[in-house]
Order: sequence, then C-alpha cells, then structure tokens
Amino acid sequence: MESIKLFRGYGKVNPHLEDQSAHQQHSASKRRILIFSVSSILLFTLIIGIALATLIHESHSKPDESPYLSSSNPAESIKTVCDVTLYPSSCFTSISSLNISTKPDPEVIFKLSLQVSITELKNLSSLLSSFNDVNSQAALKDCVSQFDDSLSKLNDSLSAMEVGPGEKMLTLEKVNDIQTWISAAMTDQDTCTDGLEETGSKFLDEIKAKLERSKEFLSISLAIIAKMQALLEKFDLKMH
Repeated sequence: MESIKLFRGYGKVNPHLEDQSAHQQHSASKRRILIFSVSSILLFTLIIGIALATLIHESHSKPDESPYLSSSNPAESIKTVCDVTLYPSSCFTSISSLNISTKPDPEVIFKLSLQVSITELKNLSSLLSSFNDVNSQAALKDCVSQFDDSLSKLNDSLSAMEVGPGEKMLTLEKVNDIQTWISAAMTDQDTCTDGLEETGSKFLDEIKAKLERSKEFLSISLAIIAKMQALLEKFDLKMH
C-alpha cells in the first residue's frame, strides 16, 4: 500500500512551492516595470532639461547677435558703424556732433559722414583761395579746381541717395559708383599735394595739415560705404 501511495504522489508539484514560484515571478515583473518607469521618467526629465537649456541659451544669445537694434541711443549705432573705419574716434565725434533726430542706421550714418567730408573740403578750398603766393599761384588754382571736382563727386553721391519714402537709399550699383567717386576725390587731394611740393609753396606745411584732415574724413566715408553690406546685416537690414 505504501508503494502505491508513493507512486501516486510522484510527479505532483508541491502547492506551496508553486505559490512561491508564482510570487517570485510577479515580484520580478513588478521590478522590471518599476525600472522601466524610472528610466522613462529620467529620460523625459533629461529631454525637458535639454529643451529648456536650449531655449535659455537662445534667449541670451539673440540680443548679442544684434545688440544695437534694441538700443534707443543713437550713439551706439554710430559707434558700431565708425568701428569699421581707420579713424573710429574722429568718425564718432564728427557724426555725433550733427543734429540726429532719429536713431540712425548705416545708410543714414554714411550720409552724415559725407556731409562732414563735404564741409571739410569746402573749408579747405576756401583756405587755398585765400592764399597769396606768386611762386605757387598756379598750383593753388589747380588745387581749387580739383577740389571743386571732388565736391561735385561727393554731391553726386548725396544726390544718388535721395529717394522716396520707404525706398532704400543704396543699391549695389550705387555703392560701386559712390566708392569710385570718393576714391577719385582722395586722388585729387594727392595731386594737389604733389603740385604744391613741386613749386615749393611757403604754405605747404599748413596746407598739408588741412589736407590730411580732409583725407581722414574721406577715408571714413570710403570705409563705411565699402563695408555697407556687412553693416546692414548687423542692423538686420538688407540692401536692395
């Protein structure tokens, strides 16, 4: 009988062991679910953190890309433009002294620089006309004639920038023409100096000092117009 009982019990699973195994499987499943949930939360948190960091970086970097657009101070705009010249201090001082009613952009600032150059050239021409030097009289007259030609070129540059409301003052074609005219005006001054040196004018040193000042302002105007495309981009503007 005992052997029959043993035979009958063979192959049966202990109910207690079966329950224990099921419990272990359930616990393992819960652990996997918990690990997955924690990993998902960490990943989601990381993504949100990266997104916020990107937004914060962009919000801080955008003002730096065009720092002068948000400024209501015309001096900042003038400084930005003058910094591209060889004489930023002279550029800033001369243009800032003019009556500027609104915040200027690079085109307006260039136009103002032309006005400064024209004023300096007119003063120089008047000075030469007042000199009385028999030995260099012919050379002085040549200088005055050359300066008149230079003034004509600079006035042509100003006229080219006279446009209707809402129109752009400069185009690529105008920029090229104006660069040529300003360069020619600077050449006229060099020719004047050469002529006075040949005649040995007694006013040569005084004239040279005035010529250098005039050429400095012409150089400022030339530098601004040469960098106009890049300057407009700094102000978030475009040339037509």
